[in-house]
Amino acid sequence: MRLLRSTDLALRVLMRLAVAGDSSPATREVAAAMDVPYTHAAKVVAELTHMGLLKARRGRGGGLTLTEAGRTASVGAVVRRFEGDGDVVDCEGATPCPLHTGCRLRGALRRAQEAFFASLDPVTIEDMVAAPTGPLLLGIPSPRQP
Repeated sequence: MRLLRSTDLALRVLMRLAVAGDSSPATREVAAAMDVPYTHAAKVVAELTHMGLLKARRGRGGGLTLTEAGRTASVGAVVRRFEGDGDVVDCEGATPCPLHTGCRLRGALRRAQEAFFASLDPVTIEDMVAAPTGPLLLGIPSPRQP
């Protein structure tokens, strides 16, 4: 299973903000630090804010901060939200699979997907930034701006 870029970015943003201390970086700063387009970061930040995991303040003294809900958020819940709960394979697409009515693969893949999510459910963002990860996150330099 491969995560969408937005899921990956959402988790990295939450982890980075979990170790940000008193700083409240702007979305542009987060995008630059993660080396992603601003528009992509803005969409992810908007969804995380909508979920109540971040607070975003505009203007002077503004920026992004992690909420307590964000700190204790389940990694599984975040991944589910960004990935959606669709099937791993599309059996009913433009060309429906001829095995659709008697196939066991779809059910097996659904169970594997649920096991994947379930294994992430007890893990929190706070867990993800425990040592040695948190200090490493703080030491990653931002990419050079042209």
